[in-house]
Amino acid sequence: MPILTTPLATLDLVRHPERADDPLQAFDAADEYLLNHLHHQGLAPTDRLLVLNDAFGALACSLVGYATVTSSGDSHLAYLALQRNLARNGLAQAPTFVPASETPAGPFDTVLIRIPKTLALLEEQLIRLHGQLAPGARVIAAGMLKHLPRAAGDLLERYVGPVQASLAVKKARLLIATPQARPMPVSPYPTRYRVEQPDIELLNHANLFCREGLDIGTRAFLPHLPRALGAVRVADLGCGNGVLGIAYALGNPQAALTLVDESYMAVQSAAANWRAILGERPAAIQADDGLATQPAGSLDLVLCNPPFHQQQVVGDFLAWRMFTQARDALVQGGELWIVGNRHLGYHAKLKRLFRGVEQVAATPKFVVLKATR
Repeated sequence: MPILTTPLATLDLVRHPERADDPLQAFDAADEYLLNHLHHQGLAPTDRLLVLNDAFGALACSLVGYATVTSSGDSHLAYLALQRNLARNGLAQAPTFVPASETPAGPFDTVLIRIPKTLALLEEQLIRLHGQLAPGARVIAAGMLKHLPRAAGDLLERYVGPVQASLAVKKARLLIATPQARPMPVSPYPTRYRVEQPDIELLNHANLFCREGLDIGTRAFLPHLPRALGAVRVADLGCGNGVLGIAYALGNPQAALTLVDESYMAVQSAAANWRAILGERPAAIQADDGLATQPAGSLDLVLCNPPFHQQQVVGDFLAWRMFTQARDALVQGGELWIVGNRHLGYHAKLKRLFRGVEQVAATPKFVVLKATR
């Protein structure tokens, strides 16, 4: 297991979810570059430091004890990784964690930013920094060159101040912004779009997948949702803005719904949409590690449009994990309904977990599958 070694700390870090023989590590050269740069510049114990988008806690774990640290991001899995790595390294002093659905309270002397995959999230985070920076504050963003679009520097320039790009080190780069007075920005988020069937309007916060319109996988899934199953217990797993769970609830007034996602902004969006469309109808809407905390045998139906990446890493690991969680949470005879790209081969994967798998519908690109426990 690679060890993160910088002048600030030597840490044994793991990714979350952890898997056996994982070829990926819980930090990269951009984390090292940020930490080395910060050590060279110096930190005071009285400094208030904000860390944004710390994927597995490498930055926050390295900095606790040197300053007052607040960590904020949109991933509940990242939060769990931070807690796990604090414990793994015997770090009793935990940073304050603020979900991206809330605004961290400054003033902050230093802001460290890992550039996220979704630039809309970065833009919203930079907008929220307005009025939260102490005099003389420093704002330092970092990313690997292959994941560092020019637009990231443009956003820093627009919302913070002039940007100086560092030299590249180990294929990583820093963008150092000098804060200047800026007018109070108006956030373009959340955005909204309409769906035709069912006829609903959906709100979407900055980090939502397909924020500007319904994604084509969900569009293929919606006409084929199961109907009229009575008082069943249903989970929308990886719910995003809640469209699958809400559409199902509209067609099944007796169903009890749980909507879960690892994105705090997704859960925030889904909760707002549920209230706007279904009013006071009860539902459990929460950020979680999939169905990891769902009791065994407590669901009759799971609906899922699974993700195919974690941060910048593409693969089916998270989808496979969600399928396993669904199987464990379902009653005997319960069903998992999913939509997926044809080329991902989910039919074969589901056959290894469920006693029956059948194709419900198909388009040239997507398949809708039903797996029975």
